[in-house]
Amino acid sequence: MHIIQQEIGLPKIVAKKVGENHTLFAVAPLPNGYGMTLGNAFRRVLLSSLPGAAVAAVKIKGATHEYTTLPGVKDDVLDMLLNLKLLNLKKHSKKATILKLEVKNRSGEVTAKDIEKNSDVEILNPNLVITTLDKKGDLKMEIVVEKDVGYLAAAERQKNNKEVGLIYLDAMFSPIERVRYDVTATRVGQMTNLDKLEIEVKTNGSMTPEDAMKFASNILKSYFDLFNQANEPVEEEFATDPAKVSAAEKAEAAKPLMKNDTLGEPSNEKYTPIETLQFSPRTLNALINGGIGSVEQLVKCSPTKIGELRGFGSKALDEVAEKLAAKGLKLEGEEE
Repeated sequence: MHIIQQEIGLPKIVAKKVGENHTLFAVAPLPNGYGMTLGNAFRRVLLSSLPGAAVAAVKIKGATHEYTTLPGVKDDVLDMLLNLKLLNLKKHSKKATILKLEVKNRSGEVTAKDIEKNSDVEILNPNLVITTLDKKGDLKMEIVVEKDVGYLAAAERQKNNKEVGLIYLDAMFSPIERVRYDVTATRVGQMTNLDKLEIEVKTNGSMTPEDAMKFASNILKSYFDLFNQANEPVEEEFATDPAKVSAAEKAEAAKPLMKNDTLGEPSNEKYTPIETLQFSPRTLNALINGGIGSVEQLVKCSPTKIGELRGFGSKALDEVAEKLAAKGLKLEGEEE
């Protein structure tokens, strides 16, 4: 890691659930420029390299090509194929699987629920409408499901496969429905030019956003390791050992913040970033904007003084008292 991590500590990852299979990951603090570097790398891998399942080909009774119309079926074959491409599937093996759908002498909607169950493939959106039948229509089809990565064009497979009646589809295998990243400024103590990376990941349910990030991380690491397979350190004094920094952080966290009873000042003279108290964003911003950037500076303030800060109300004052009390500290002049 960058040498600056020795000063600011290791990046922390916070995952916030936005919705079902939808998570926002926040990573901070990062050295200046690293938010863009990591965000772009993750986005490219998430979009191009994650494994997933998709409909690759379909055989429909009575249809020889995608422009065929079938008696008793309201939609033409092309519309049915477009609907089948919207199937969200979770496949447990890499080998191609054939799903069967057969509806006889029925009118109304045909949905993914009508597809015969298969132990290898899970249908994650069973209410998806495939087509609509009228006048007691019939429909029989075989759906070929494959598991792969990236994008596979139908034209490429048609060159090598000439099975009669088999209609090939362009297949997009990625389980990612949305991925977006944003880089904002953050600070640690007096360092204000650090990066905070936010990555928003939404999947179709065949893989969780957390597993998607793990897979992308492993892919990136495997390629980076090619340049140093022997794991030989280079210019060690200009790189951070994450294990050592993590051990130091744990040791520091285990020590209570002590206060000198006679002087009313912290006994430890080092600068302790105020972020370590984990205030809410509103309280933290009010303190920093008021020139209070460390725990040592905060405990020298009286309740009256910080109450005069812009945007600092009674709730913020209560929060400060609570966070300090958890560390065995209090504001100057505050009663026990």
